[in-house]
Amino acid sequence: MSDQVLEQKLEFIRIGKLLFDRGLATGAAGNMSMILADNTVVATPTGSSLGSLELDKLSILDFKGNLLSGSKPTKEFKFHLALYQNNDKLKATIHLHSTYATALSCLQDLDQNNCIKPFTPYLVMRMGQIPLVPYFKPGSDHITEHLSRLAKDHNAFLLANHGPIACGKSINDALNNIEEFEATCKLYFILQGNKIRYLTDEEIKELRS
Repeated sequence: MSDQVLEQKLEFIRIGKLLFDRGLATGAAGNMSMILADNTVVATPTGSSLGSLELDKLSILDFKGNLLSGSKPTKEFKFHLALYQNNDKLKATIHLHSTYATALSCLQDLDQNNCIKPFTPYLVMRMGQIPLVPYFKPGSDHITEHLSRLAKDHNAFLLANHGPIACGKSINDALNNIEEFEATCKLYFILQGNKIRYLTDEEIKELRS
């Protein structure tokens, strides 16, 4: 194992603990993955807590999903791999069951093309539109199929009745995206009962440019 790969794995463990310590991951819920410098993929093992990942138990896989070392990966690794295979700009993925984003995922009549109508600039600048993936059982191949089609044009997604996914060009970039996702969902619920000033189409266009 090169020094660079070791540093990446240790950073991966640090991010998992950070998410757990901040209350964004609870119990054994949620999973992460990241492309390593040796062109393998590190993923969280099945049933593991993001707060107590162990170096020698991290799942190391190739791009065909074959386990090279460590423990058996999360059953949702299939959709992580699909994201990387369909968008080479994505290098890390975090999927959580965080409170506010998961609450949003349980609402009816969300816009499937963009589940959060923009009311702050930050979500637009970091992630743009966030599509909604219809509900399927966790680990279902249907989730993988939907994300395969959406990956080219997006770096964040909401799984209906399930939770958020955020990707990035690094594990820290994915972390920033998932935290912005959760914070925006929290603001959405805080603002309920009040008149929200949504961003105009011109304002959104300016942010995307």
